[in-house]
Amino acid sequence: MIEKLRRRVSPPLLACLLAAAIVGYLLFLTPINGYADNGDFARVIYINGIYPLDPKNYQYTTYLTQHYGLFQYYNEHVAMLFSSQGLFVKMAIGLNKLFYSRTIFDLRFMGLVYYGFYLGGIYLLTLALTDRTKRQLVDYVIALLVVFVFADSSLTLYFNSFFAEPVMIIAMMYITATLLLLMKKQFTRRWSLLVGYFLAAVALITVKQQNAPLALSLVVVTVGLSFVYRDKLVRWVAPLICLALLGTGLATYVMITDQFSNINSYQSMTRGVLLKEADPGNSLEKGGLSRQYGLLKGDIYTQTYAATSVKSKNITADFIPQYNFAWILKYYLTHHQQFDEMLDVAARDSYLVQIKAVGDFTKDSGAKPHQQVQYFTLFGAIMKAFFPKKFAFYLTLCVVLAIIYTIIFVIGIKSNEMAVAIKAFMMIGYATMIIGTFITAVVGDGDADLAKHLLIVPLALNLMFLQIIADVLHHNFWHPAREEQQ
Repeated sequence: MIEKLRRRVSPPLLACLLAAAIVGYLLFLTPINGYADNGDFARVIYINGIYPLDPKNYQYTTYLTQHYGLFQYYNEHVAMLFSSQGLFVKMAIGLNKLFYSRTIFDLRFMGLVYYGFYLGGIYLLTLALTDRTKRQLVDYVIALLVVFVFADSSLTLYFNSFFAEPVMIIAMMYITATLLLLMKKQFTRRWSLLVGYFLAAVALITVKQQNAPLALSLVVVTVGLSFVYRDKLVRWVAPLICLALLGTGLATYVMITDQFSNINSYQSMTRGVLLKEADPGNSLEKGGLSRQYGLLKGDIYTQTYAATSVKSKNITADFIPQYNFAWILKYYLTHHQQFDEMLDVAARDSYLVQIKAVGDFTKDSGAKPHQQVQYFTLFGAIMKAFFPKKFAFYLTLCVVLAIIYTIIFVIGIKSNEMAVAIKAFMMIGYATMIIGTFITAVVGDGDADLAKHLLIVPLALNLMFLQIIADVLHHNFWHPAREEQQ
């Protein structure tokens, strides 16, 4: 039986088929599953010509809405921020108009677009982690692990939604897969892999404002390419990619509208700086702000009842402009205990990938309001239950992994295994990505929507763990390029 499987089904194909069946059942069979709207959908749907069919009875947080309307007239809505997510939404609308309706949008077409890119990512990632020529039994184990991790419903539920997170999930898979395939040097079309890597990196950076700092980590990741491909043209391409990624990150940050920036600035103070402060008024006064704004402690920008209107002149003109990211970072650096507490709050939420604030079922399914999907969520449940919930653990883990892969890089250079540089810099870059995400999430938006803002943490960790497991099973952890060279 195993021999027949080896001859007919490769590990990447097996992973792709299993993921297709597991995720397809969740997304497309009635009653469908996904994530309900927590209020964030508005910034995506209206600018793309989509609107709730029945605004008065629209289900926020409780139930997933499957059908929306499509504008039949001029769309006056302006984007709050530039995002690569719009490209995927427009693809879904195009397919919907071609195969379903020009007036009604079925959310399953959004899921279908992500589903297609996702299955390609599953195939390439499994191909990158396994040996495509030998088809060893261990490679089928790795294929099953890829499915176990990345077919988890806590991740794939995002596909049937208007959240930006599906782009992040898919982009991280393609970034990792293309880098590892470039390391193997078994593919003659390396330029297509380089283009794929660059496009995935740009999509990741531009999909949401909070991802702009990821450009710095991706520059670290990209550096490894210059050690492997020594021809003159590629040596010029790697620095150009680094400059382009830095420019993309800067542009993503600069193009944010004032409205969106005000939301994050407000919550970074009320749900961050003031949240753990015993005397918030006194802290504000020391920082040059009026102590009266200490009353805003714990407020959320969108909440109905607050100490004052978040759109009032007091807030938009006299409060928010008085501080910025640097002000908040300086505050945390001078209040170490408070910063540690906020980082630990983030660490507790880092593996809460499945959004608990919204329901995963449609109302027609007969499910209860806010009911959560339990189907194929074992990996997420294990990590949530047993993974340490202290920021110090994440920091220690990332430092240790960075040191180990620095040593592996040095060993590779001495052994003339230059290809190892790609994997080493990828792992070091992912470590900086994890730590940087914790800091930017807390400083940039407090504890608001932490599970979504920290998604890059479990994604990077999962990819790092899969890579380590694959190297251990292939007996080439310390010389990860040796097998490829042979």
